[in-house]
Amino acid sequence: MQTPIRVLVAKPGLDGHDRGAKVIARALRDAGMEVIYTGLRQTPEMIVNAALQEDVQVIGLSILSGAHNAIVPRVLELLREHDMSDVKVILGGIVPDEDAAALKKQGVAAVFQPGASLDAIVQFIRNAVTV
Repeated sequence: MQTPIRVLVAKPGLDGHDRGAKVIARALRDAGMEVIYTGLRQTPEMIVNAALQEDVQVIGLSILSGAHNAIVPRVLELLREHDMSDVKVILGGIVPDEDAAALKKQGVAAVFQPGASLDAIVQFIRNAVTV
């Protein structure tokens, strides 16, 4: 029996809209992944601490507030500080193309913008993570 991929889904910052994050969490769960949903208004420190405690392979951040250029680099920095650079960070939400490219250069594995299919997200995670 194969160990399921463990994914932490988080809503950082002051953004209070979590329907999309819950839809993604359910799709990942239905695809056989183990999903930990942290809830709303998480700080980068809270997210990385939860990822460390839960021993996840992927952190999925859902950001609709436009704060991705402040929050995501901090999450990446904290992961490096905790020797967790092997944890894949994916981002979903309202992210302009130029910001998505810059975040990928900083270490984000993928950015899924509005309209991305659930199957594409599931497949990306399966291909990116070796269990």
